[in-house]
Amino acid sequence: MRLFIAILLSPEMQKALVGCMHDLKKQGVEGNYVPAANLHMTLAFIGEYDDPKKIKQVLEKVPLPKFRLSLSDKGNFGNLLWAGVKGNQKLSAYVKELRAALKEEGIPFENDKFVPHITLVRKVSAKKPYQVHIPKTDMMVTKASLMKSEFRNGKTVYQEL
Repeated sequence: MRLFIAILLSPEMQKALVGCMHDLKKQGVEGNYVPAANLHMTLAFIGEYDDPKKIKQVLEKVPLPKFRLSLSDKGNFGNLLWAGVKGNQKLSAYVKELRAALKEEGIPFENDKFVPHITLVRKVSAKKPYQVHIPKTDMMVTKASLMKSEFRNGKTVYQEL
């Protein structure tokens, strides 16, 4: 099964980001918009792995400190558009510790540089310049979730395990 560890967003933050995406659509920005229910921040992408119990043990072993997550700027990786989050020491330290624990347990994951972001639109294209208005919003983070990604009826569906 396809797995990743993520921070799920509060309903308020989801709503704020959906508003931002509606604004982009009104400006003529095309692409694959992330459905509201799938908005999240990935901490570690594991990919195909068949022992979710082992990953859950790592999550239990590495305690997540409570912290405030605030949206800040926008950014992109090629044609992928995202909302960024304000620099956060607790988040960075947690991800470093979490990834070290995954490595120690022999759980494979994409060990790319951690850039905290929430993907909004994949395969972005626009015929004219556009503005991305990231809402000033924040939320308290109290847990990280193990997520399963499945392709059902032509849609990507995320499920918390």
